[in-house]
Amino acid sequence: MTKKVKTAVSKQYKLRRDVAPLCFMLNSNHNKRSSLLYFDEEKGVNRPLRYARNQKSPFEDEQDGNAILEPVVFEDGFLMVDRSNQVLQEFLSYHPGNGMIFEEIDNKKDAAEELEVEELILDAQLLARDLDIQMLETVSRVLIGSHADKLSTAELKRDILVYSRNYPEEFINMLSDPALKMYDDVVQIFSTNLLSLRNKNRDVYFNLPKNKTKMLTVPYGEDPKDIVSSYFQTDEGVETYKLLISAMKK
Repeated sequence: MTKKVKTAVSKQYKLRRDVAPLCFMLNSNHNKRSSLLYFDEEKGVNRPLRYARNQKSPFEDEQDGNAILEPVVFEDGFLMVDRSNQVLQEFLSYHPGNGMIFEEIDNKKDAAEELEVEELILDAQLLARDLDIQMLETVSRVLIGSHADKLSTAELKRDILVYSRNYPEEFINMLSDPALKMYDDVVQIFSTNLLSLRNKNRDVYFNLPKNKTKMLTVPYGEDPKDIVSSYFQTDEGVETYKLLISAMKK
């Protein structure tokens, strides 16, 4: 059987930075000031890397004494490596900065990832478009708060569509969260002033005609509505939840 020979191809790399410098020099030589090691799983040792174009290996222990070192420079955030320079491609594949400082540009992979994102956005947009008015109001109160009750249906639909486009995964997860209805009820309970916050939003108090006592204390840094929602789902809090829902409907 004829062994299939891997075809050498030119490769392009890019820095993993939002704003790339005009010129960036990658560490290309292991030394005391700048460690550049690759852990060899087969040999169980760290092997020093060194890029020298006149060598056949990127590993220093496989190079001869005539290594001519060359800088590895990204210009405007990019580096093109010709198919004829296989030692540099191999060096970059072993470099500890691969995947953190820089990455190889893979157009097929990038296209697949972009397609996945676009399909996720589309799914979220379709879900947002098909929400009935009750769920639309529920989601809006969770995202916007009591201010949502002052918006028209068209304004709510617009805001939800915009949100689903900008945060598709979060939006889809929200719709599938069984605690969504509970959180919406909590938002309405607060908006109807059946519960109130005191002491710099640290304490939640009942605000019923015959009950003005403290219900619970909110842990530092937590959202009061999240804490109340969690409390209502406990054995102790479920009866309080039923009582407040009944009072809200009167």
